[in-house]
Amino acid sequence: MNHKNSTLSALIITYNEIDHIDAVIEHLNFADEIIVVDSYSTDGTFERLSELAHVKVILHEFKNFAEQRNFAIEQATCEWILFIDADERLPEELQLEIIETVKKDTSIQAYKIPRRFMFNDKVMRYSGLQTDRVFRLFKKDIAKYRADKLVHELLDFKGDHRILKHAMLHYSFSDYESYKRKTEHYGLLKAQELFKNGKRPNWFHFYIRPAYKFLTNYVFRLGFLDGKEGYIICTLNAYGVFFRYKALEQLFISAPK
Repeated sequence: MNHKNSTLSALIITYNEIDHIDAVIEHLNFADEIIVVDSYSTDGTFERLSELAHVKVILHEFKNFAEQRNFAIEQATCEWILFIDADERLPEELQLEIIETVKKDTSIQAYKIPRRFMFNDKVMRYSGLQTDRVFRLFKKDIAKYRADKLVHELLDFKGDHRILKHAMLHYSFSDYESYKRKTEHYGLLKAQELFKNGKRPNWFHFYIRPAYKFLTNYVFRLGFLDGKEGYIICTLNAYGVFFRYKALEQLFISAPK
């Protein structure tokens, strides 16, 4: 790219992403540098990345998502940061929009990018996913992720932001069991966050919260229009809420008296 005053670092954090890594790197070749922070993958991800001359790969122990992302930001040398997950893809029109955006002489500090959730090769248009937008493009010196948010990281910055026009594709669902494990991983981290804040679970969290999550996404946010796939996603996301509070309950049971 190499536009004056508009250098861009593309950052990824990975763990066992061998099925995604070649495709995601291919979608980032427009960046000035690509940095991957890998948390000691066991499936060949690190070895594959090490074969790519234009990619800088760093091993760093995973503590939580916020810490891992902030560590990655510290490794970047460019003015702008583009953060992308290994299961996300940037269509060509989005790549061009990002290039044009960072070239602008603007006071905007950060941009959200819309996401389209892919269930295998089907776009999920409802199920609570239709308003999915995430901060992924921002100036390096003005932003970091809040340390108290261990999952569903919150970018902390001062200044104006905008939403890009074009969307990225999110291939989060590869099969039922892997997506279930992902919801459990997120649920455990969220439980740890709630535990630190002294939040105790009760029957409301175990029964009402998961049911509310399912009904909101499947009925009121039209998940039923996504067909069988919508039912599966809404069910698993509701399960993730239940798992979060069961994990929180276990943390209190295991805590020293």
